[in-house]
Amino acid sequence: MPNQPERHFIEAWSLINRKYLGKGVRVKRFRRPTRCQVRNRVLLAVLMVKDIKLSELAERLSVSSRSVSAWVYEGRLPGKANLEKVCRELGYPHHILFNQQVINNSPVICQQAPSRFMKRTITRSPVRNHILTGLCMVHDLSVTDVSHWIGVHPGTFRKWLHQATLPSPAFQEKTEQFFRIPKSVLFADCVLGEEAEPEFAEIQ
Repeated sequence: MPNQPERHFIEAWSLINRKYLGKGVRVKRFRRPTRCQVRNRVLLAVLMVKDIKLSELAERLSVSSRSVSAWVYEGRLPGKANLEKVCRELGYPHHILFNQQVINNSPVICQQAPSRFMKRTITRSPVRNHILTGLCMVHDLSVTDVSHWIGVHPGTFRKWLHQATLPSPAFQEKTEQFFRIPKSVLFADCVLGEEAEPEFAEIQ
């Protein structure tokens, strides 16, 4: 005769088997992303500086919020149709927003609370280098912090943000080393802005 604990154990498993036998195994269809970890820092940077929530972007693109979360937090690449839509919506080519080299080599960071420093910078005057400004927001860095490490005056760094001024190659390299993102991505707004100005002049 089994003792009392063993009998209780057997009876418990008997109840479980009667309840679930023949009903199959329930498997979650989707893996819930870890929201505190960010893989695609560039995409999140653009969304933060433009003040676009993930749910809002999902609504604009007619996709699920889970899909947008996977793009940001897991570094997943959207399908061709959605890739074209998100690039058109945010105004950047796919090799900027979904650069696989950046995503694969990017450190996994924890998403901070809303930036304490850069919100004041944005409200003072409009910014033109959205990616660089947004990355400061993602990492919750102040203008003074980044300027000190790169070795430039804070006023000069603000010109990079607000006027999309392209720094010298030496400072581009330092900024690339600091954020661990290619300078072609960090200063994409400078290049895209220069390409758009002649077109705007022709329209005028």
